[in-house]
Amino acid sequence: MIINNDRKGTLLTKSYNFAVRIVKLSKFLRENNEYILSNQVLRSGTAIGALVREGTYAQSTADFISKLSIALKEANETDYWISLLYDTNYLDKKIKDSFEKECNELIAILIASIKTTKKHLSENKENKKEK
Repeated sequence: MIINNDRKGTLLTKSYNFAVRIVKLSKFLRENNEYILSNQVLRSGTAIGALVREGTYAQSTADFISKLSIALKEANETDYWISLLYDTNYLDKKIKDSFEKECNELIAILIASIKTTKKHLSENKENKKEK
């Protein structure tokens, strides 16, 4: 299912750009011999955009909601790894704050998109019952 609206375009762009930054962060961590956390943040941070992209061709509205819900979980997990990297002195405060700001923006957009889609799904079901 392709849903054309500004929020989706923004979400696609922001999640892709976030993934690019995460890949660069992972590379930096590997150069500093941190492999375990690097793999974790790479996996969760890049999954967000992949799931959003996958959701644009979802087989149904329920599938679309599922993809975005999983992306939301991955964004929340990524926020955890960013905090852990900061608390273990792999990231300075400025970089941590930048990643957290971006991640929180993605989380907010994902939550809004899920809520809006669920609302439309509910309204469509009610309209079908009335007919």
